[in-house]
Amino acid sequence: MKKVLAVCMLVVVAVLGVQAQSGKKTKGAKETSYGAPITKDGAVDVKLMPEKMKGQPAAQVKITGKVISVCQVKGCWMTADLGNGKTMRIRFKDYAFFMPKDCSGQTFYAEGKISWDTTSIAQLRHYAEDAGKSKEEIEKITEPAVELVFLADGVILEAKKPE
Repeated sequence: MKKVLAVCMLVVVAVLGVQAQSGKKTKGAKETSYGAPITKDGAVDVKLMPEKMKGQPAAQVKITGKVISVCQVKGCWMTADLGNGKTMRIRFKDYAFFMPKDCSGQTFYAEGKISWDTTSIAQLRHYAEDAGKSKEEIEKITEPAVELVFLADGVILEAKKPE
């Protein structure tokens, strides 16, 4: 009897864990929220952030933009278009939530901390591997990158528009 009870408890914990990671969406909703509750109010276009962050090491901000790519392993990061061929990686606070792997092209709103950071060669290669890049593309990464990064407390993802 104890074994059956233990298995039941494990199943309940597993189901609750999946629900916690999967975002909150109401029936017929046009958006899904992940992580801490946020609103869209006051969000700044992510393409304006490189200019706004000149001379600033970090800031707490709310941004909006288009998802360019998402970690294809488990949705643990996404990138946003900064314009001029540059992107910014968005990770999720405390690794507490993930994005759907098929959300590329969708509009997002995120609130959190933006900062300048140096990403190591090893980490850049890891991200490239997560994104499904070829071995040749990964091996071309030979220098660290100083770039804007974003640690999101919460994200709103707008539903895909019908094609």
